[in-house]
Order: sequence, then C-alpha cells, then structure tokens
Amino acid sequence: MFIAIVDVSLKEEKISEFKAWVTESNKTLSKFDGFISRRLLEGEDGSKKILVEFTDIELFRKMHQSPEHNALHNQLGNFMRSPPKRQFYNVVAE
Repeated sequence: MFIAIVDVSLKEEKISEFKAWVTESNKTLSKFDGFISRRLLEGEDGSKKILVEFTDIELFRKMHQSPEHNALHNQLGNFMRSPPKRQFYNVVAE
C-alpha cells in the first residue's frame, strides 16, 4: 500500500468550505483504480493534513496525471495560505 500525507495550511475563513470540497472531490478521485481512501485530518493543535491511501505508487501517479486531478488541484489555491507539502510512504508492515 502507498500513502501520501499532505500538510495543508488553510485560510481560516475557508476551512468549512474546504471540508465540503474534500468530501465532494473524493467522489471523483474514488473512481480511479487503486484508490483506497482520502481523509482530512485535524491535529490537536488545529493543523490539517490530508491522508491519501492507494494500492501502489504507480496507480497514484496515474491518477495524479489525470485531467480530473489537475482540475481539482487547480481549485486548491482558493483554500490555501501556502502551497501543500507532501510526504510519501510505502506500507512495509501491518
């Protein structure tokens, strides 16, 4: 399994709208082969992260290069104070 963790710095006035956007955009992304889940997390300190799970990195990359993903990615600027920061992981034990 492949996991991406994305740190997002949101505009305060857009947090509620962003939560709805994540739920709605998941409907599009969940149609891609290999998609497992995508969730918005909130830390005790109020920080936000998006957790994305895919079966493997190849299918994740394929989704990332799609017109659907590009359209969604272009919408991120409406919500962000700064660009997202991504970290990638492979699950090596469960």
